[in-house]
Amino acid sequence: MTALFETLCPPTERLLRRCALALLLLGLAPVGGNAASWTAKEVVSTYAIDGATGIDLYRSIGEKGPAIGPTRAIAHTTFKLTWRRDYQRRGRDCVLASAVPKLIITYTLPKPRRALTGAVAARWKTFIDGIAAHERVHGADIVAMVEAIERESVGLTATNDPDCKKIRTDLTERLGRLSNEQRAKSRAFDAVEMSAGGNVQRLILALVDPS
Repeated sequence: MTALFETLCPPTERLLRRCALALLLLGLAPVGGNAASWTAKEVVSTYAIDGATGIDLYRSIGEKGPAIGPTRAIAHTTFKLTWRRDYQRRGRDCVLASAVPKLIITYTLPKPRRALTGAVAARWKTFIDGIAAHERVHGADIVAMVEAIERESVGLTATNDPDCKKIRTDLTERLGRLSNEQRAKSRAFDAVEMSAGGNVQRLILALVDPS
């Protein structure tokens, strides 16, 4: 099975080197933040692939999947994050009184151009459901990062900062740390999922080698 995986995904062309940034398992509660303040918006984008067999569908993914550096991925999770922040001057101090995020998470997944039938359709459903679940773990990590940013932001105070400059520098440093932690967590998750015998490899092999 491992040999088959190496044949299908040689190191120079491996599709799953990184499924980039990135949720709860498919079928559980939708991704969201604090229900009282904000909710992440999720968008699913698809790219068309061709094929009537598992191996042909997978080869088409290799040709048309989203480019991640020099390779192509099966799926991809990205996000856009903006903030509405209220900095308030209190005497000579500056306080970040509120920080409301706007988070949009986009999942890019493959979709056959033509309807599949029979056993191939069943194997494809298992495959794409598993890949979507993988990407949603990344999405959940992104939401957790935004929630951590929110917790560290609201109430942040810089003394002797009447122009609210020092507080912005402090906040930028905190955001960088939290972002790096999220990326490290995402990479660690991918390393396990995409390892030999890992979940993603099993999904691929079940699609292309039904025996």
